[in-house]
Amino acid sequence: MKLNVFVHGTRVALLDSPDGFQHRLAYLPETDPARFASLTMPVRAEPWRWPTLHPFFQVSLPEGFLLMLLKEQLGPQLGARQLDLLAVVGPNMIGRVQVSAGATLEPAMALESLDPLLHGPASQQVFLELMAQYAASGVSGVVPKFLTPATQALFRKGTIATERHIVKGSSEHQPFVALNEHLCMTAAQGTGIPVARTRVSDDGQVLVVERFDIDPATGRRLGFEDFCSLLGLSADEKYDSTWERVARVASDYVRPEGRLQARTQLAITLLLSFALGNADCHAKNLALVYDTIDDVRIAPVYDMLTILAYDRYAANPPGMALDGRKSWTMSKALWRYLQQHLGFAPAAQRELVDRVCSAIADTVPQLKAHIRHTPGFEPVGLRMLWEWNEGMKRLSERRQIAVPDWVATARDEGLPRPAPAAHFAAQRIGESPLLAPRRRRQPARPPS
Repeated sequence: MKLNVFVHGTRVALLDSPDGFQHRLAYLPETDPARFASLTMPVRAEPWRWPTLHPFFQVSLPEGFLLMLLKEQLGPQLGARQLDLLAVVGPNMIGRVQVSAGATLEPAMALESLDPLLHGPASQQVFLELMAQYAASGVSGVVPKFLTPATQALFRKGTIATERHIVKGSSEHQPFVALNEHLCMTAAQGTGIPVARTRVSDDGQVLVVERFDIDPATGRRLGFEDFCSLLGLSADEKYDSTWERVARVASDYVRPEGRLQARTQLAITLLLSFALGNADCHAKNLALVYDTIDDVRIAPVYDMLTILAYDRYAANPPGMALDGRKSWTMSKALWRYLQQHLGFAPAAQRELVDRVCSAIADTVPQLKAHIRHTPGFEPVGLRMLWEWNEGMKRLSERRQIAVPDWVATARDEGLPRPAPAAHFAAQRIGESPLLAPRRRRQPARPPS
């Protein structure tokens, strides 16, 4: 199979895998150098080869529930190779690059109206139906199938990209993750750095994110590359990077005049992750955007949530290593990183920390209001409040503003204390439940 690669709707390259293992991207003759597919693969005569699918394309492949849904919806029409999957989702990729098996591009799926998602009585069901429609949209002539209750029960979380929006859904495994993320994104907006605009459904179960890779004035798509692909990592390796590597790569691609803004965005994103308990800030959730090679910049924040509020993730460490470790209690390494890798002296660090703490403090009243008035949100909301309170303690060495104990003040206001996280034992893969319990070793008998 050969796939056509398009930049801004113009066909620029062919992507194939002649031997089924190594993949190659070959630019067409006379391709404009400005229409490169990736910052890591500029236009040249020689093909770009990779042992598997190139990381730039690999990070766009569907995962989890969406992958299962694609297989269910398309059946035998969906092959097992990565190129087969890319052919299905290629027209809906984030950024200016799109991929198609045909010589022309199919338009990205558009939402006729956001009202059923945001204001309908069953937003989660509407989202699942939208996922089925998305799964079938990549192959012409396929009609979306009805999702069985068994399939719906497997749903944990999902994300789909449409023409102008990115839509994310919650599930019973991560209840109210949409409202959780909306509140965290609201706090991020308060820091003053670029943040994607979000809207949450009335029931708190669906989040609509405005596409941050589209120029609102012209409608022109921007280039988009996450740090997973920039570092040559697969999607499975998204937790294997470090903040030090991210800072170096950003410095390599961002022009000198834009580096202070880039470093500020990285610093505030890191501080927000520590303050909000966002253990999901990994290499796939940080990115660069650009219109040309001369205006590369850090992408707006597009994924920020208090993942530690959920039992299954409550013990998770930060998503990326800092100073060789992943820990929430490493403030010395945090301040050292901000100074040595991002260039912020202690006085500047205090200003950044105050921006983050003030923005979160301004969002706490909204969080409390949803705890009181959004049915079912109280357990998650109280855990979020507890994590935000802990986050303020993590930044206390550089914090100049006074922040009250939000858990104590919430209790004084009549809100209950958050329930402690339930302990989840690690799943043992491949061990039969029929095996008898392991016998305890008996102590040796004392000599008679």
